[in-house]
Amino acid sequence: MKPVSALRKLDHSLSRKATSLRSRRLDETLIPLSRAADHSLLWLGIAALMAVAGGRFGRRAALRGVLSLGLTSALVNGPLKMIARRGRPEPDRGLTTPLHRSPRTASFPSGHAASAFAFATGAALESPALGAPLGVAAAAVAASRVYAGVHYPADVLAGSLVGAAVAVGTTRFWPLTSHKPAKVRPGLTRVDTESFPEGDGITFVVNPTAGPAFMPNPAHALREALPLARVIETGEDLDMEDALRMAAAEARAIGIAGGDGSVNGAAEEALAHNLPLVVVPTGTLNHLARDLGLDSVKDSVEAVQHGHAAAVDVGTIDGKPFLNTASFGSYVELVDAREKLERRIGKWPAVLVALVKVLRASEPVKVEINGEVLQVWMIFIGNCAYRPQGFAPSWRERLDDGLLDVRIVDGRHPWSRARLVLALLTGRLGRCKVYDASLVRRLDVRFLDPGPVRLARDGETFEGSRHFKVEKKRPALNIYVPRA
Repeated sequence: MKPVSALRKLDHSLSRKATSLRSRRLDETLIPLSRAADHSLLWLGIAALMAVAGGRFGRRAALRGVLSLGLTSALVNGPLKMIARRGRPEPDRGLTTPLHRSPRTASFPSGHAASAFAFATGAALESPALGAPLGVAAAAVAASRVYAGVHYPADVLAGSLVGAAVAVGTTRFWPLTSHKPAKVRPGLTRVDTESFPEGDGITFVVNPTAGPAFMPNPAHALREALPLARVIETGEDLDMEDALRMAAAEARAIGIAGGDGSVNGAAEEALAHNLPLVVVPTGTLNHLARDLGLDSVKDSVEAVQHGHAAAVDVGTIDGKPFLNTASFGSYVELVDAREKLERRIGKWPAVLVALVKVLRASEPVKVEINGEVLQVWMIFIGNCAYRPQGFAPSWRERLDDGLLDVRIVDGRHPWSRARLVLALLTGRLGRCKVYDASLVRRLDVRFLDPGPVRLARDGETFEGSRHFKVEKKRPALNIYVPRA
């Protein structure tokens, strides 16, 4: 017997054995599970829970899982099923499928199994702790398709492998993030760094609108953990700028609870008054807090109670400080377009609409950078070296290296954006002529195009000068961090 015929015979035999295992208990568990996975509703529901309750890494895991699922579904239910065109298993001994409706698409590969393992693998890549429970759930869904008699074992095996492979493939154009905080040198000149066991001497400014809508206001937790600290909440009667001025005038340390934009404003006041900063991560992304190892209000409270601080580099663009990134070109257009829309349709829908608009209409900016004339479509300037080295930088190993991480998409080449996307998808970014990355200590930038100059720093845009510098500010900023 030929190997292919033998495998086909084994596949049919295993399928008949699986359907012969019918029992009331299995019908009440596997069949509802199979139905729940129709149209990927089960995985989308789990993704929503992960995004709400899983914090930053839960949101990333949910997003990668859904992205992997979407790509896999398009691949399996489109070209792969059309190529295979395998029929569904025939009912055995008068048994019919316990599902409400028999699928009409090709049997090979299994779309349910592919979607299940794509989501489980994608989520587990970002959050390994989810691997076991999601893997068990994915395996149960795959098994339910064979049990229900709508797939052969080979169908679900192939679908599972395709889904897992697609999820792993997403890391080629969207690298995984690190779960480890950046390395930083000891901050504050005294060995016995000032501690605030009950918060006396700290004034916290809280932005209650920062972060996801479901996140509780951190003001109560701060007052409870640090009863002698002063907590100021911004609102209609008090804006962020005035609240930070009040904090700087009266405190021995400024605390800020909000997103990266709020942290940037607090850092500016702290630098101006030579005060240490307490960062409480309550924003949506919390880039700086994440790199410092601050994941919760509890982390920030323990840092000030024990007096642990770090000296962190501060970059400046046109004289204005930034702690994470600065930019000009298309990214600034994206932020400006998003801000015009987000009050009407929400932040993330506004980002998508603005992205489409900018990709269609954006033009490169003609500038001179360190004496070289360039047509810049987009420039990323990181405060310290970012990782990974591709086009999706997401974390820093150090926050005190004195370097600027510069990544440029050069608009002088034809089809620069299309070539960049192709290089990302094929893993050949290092050889792409439209993309350049370097580590420098200083940039001298002169805008050569007429019109206003728009710059961005830590997600906030502003009017800039036609000739400016990007460099590091001295001295460094002292920020309280968890114990090493």
